[in-house]
Amino acid sequence: MTLTRREITELLSRNGIRPSRALGQNFVVDPNTVRRIARLAGVGPGDRVVEIGAGLGSLTLALAGTGATVVAVELDRYIVPVLRSLVEPKGVRVVEGDALRLNWAELLGDSDSDGDTDTDTDTGGDGHGGPWVLVANLPYNVATPLVLTLLEGAPMIGRMLVMVQREAGERFAAGPGDDAYGAVSVKLAYRARASVVGRVPATVFVPQPNVESVLVSVERRPAPAVDVDEARFFRLVEAGFAHRRKMLRGALAGLVDEAAFATAGVRPEARAEELDVETWGRLSACSATSGPSPS
Repeated sequence: MTLTRREITELLSRNGIRPSRALGQNFVVDPNTVRRIARLAGVGPGDRVVEIGAGLGSLTLALAGTGATVVAVELDRYIVPVLRSLVEPKGVRVVEGDALRLNWAELLGDSDSDGDTDTDTDTGGDGHGGPWVLVANLPYNVATPLVLTLLEGAPMIGRMLVMVQREAGERFAAGPGDDAYGAVSVKLAYRARASVVGRVPATVFVPQPNVESVLVSVERRPAPAVDVDEARFFRLVEAGFAHRRKMLRGALAGLVDEAAFATAGVRPEARAEELDVETWGRLSACSATSGPSPS
């Protein structure tokens, strides 16, 4: 239960819709690809799925076909009526809005009798237990900030399977020493574990992008990887990777002193890409006790 290339092309033409470059719209037109994504997501009856950037509903229909409860978020007001007509008869709830601005606690959380919103990962907006699963073909221009924002502010989403530009996906999953390893990699590793689980060719999209896409699995950690002051931790990571070729002694000058390097067991001559998330955590904790607070 999904849409073919011909059906999507006809829907676009019939409704006078042109894919928006500004919104990063590239519609998946290959039924095998959306079925593959739904299968890799591992969802089925009793699961709750939120999809961002649902477009014309090709992936939405595949997700609904698994028996999962699906909430589809779409920003484009011209596409929303078409999406509703296709997926609401299958039991999908369609929400028009910008995923970067939505109140996720309100959308996916429970409201108790006193009006408070419960964002615990064991509850959700439809009254069933278990965390939500995000499955989405994310626009390339917002994929990184969106994933990091949801990991920080939407704890009811327990795991994700996202299709993103290959370079972004490799940054999500990279570890120390990898070419793609950077501040984004460490920030994601702070809250989750990520791995690339598949590649998607440009030929399955309309319009066809000039880049390759990958599927990335993101599993939220029960608790952050390190118990540190979060603002300090991110500040150090950003400063360290802002000057990748610099030794940490220089990149973190004014933030970490020699004593903190020694206490954390980190060589001042090391570079940012050599440190895993746990080591960054030690350095952040030690700098908090021996050095000035990052502003």
